[in-house]
Amino acid sequence: MSSSMRSSRTRKFKADINVVPYIDVMLVLLVIFMVAAPITNPGVINLPTAEKSSLPPSEYIQISLKPDAASTIGINGQKNTASKQETTSNRKDLLERLKALHAANPDMPVMISGDKESRYDEVISLISEAKKFGITRVGLATKS
Repeated sequence: MSSSMRSSRTRKFKADINVVPYIDVMLVLLVIFMVAAPITNPGVINLPTAEKSSLPPSEYIQISLKPDAASTIGINGQKNTASKQETTSNRKDLLERLKALHAANPDMPVMISGDKESRYDEVISLISEAKKFGITRVGLATKS
């Protein structure tokens, strides 16, 4: 009789997954990533250096961009020992002066020298504007 009672009772197994340890691990990983994220600074870019070109132009229009919106523009080169540098206060004056220099010297290339603190967007938009004026030779100056 005792054997028949045992067979009528069946045990039910629980098939639940214990997720508490997984939640603990995920919370620890979340805290680690939240602490480590501000440490990395993607805004700092190390500028590359380059060798001098084999045949640099003898005369060129030099544009030096500064981060405070004051830029200098002028003609530099071996033939022109007393280079005429002009400081412009805003972007519009710089573009007008570049257009005037290009009209006076249509075959002269343009060399753009951006400061380390200058925004990349300003340099690229200046190259684009120079191309719109019909200047075909635009170069970037690097520190040596």
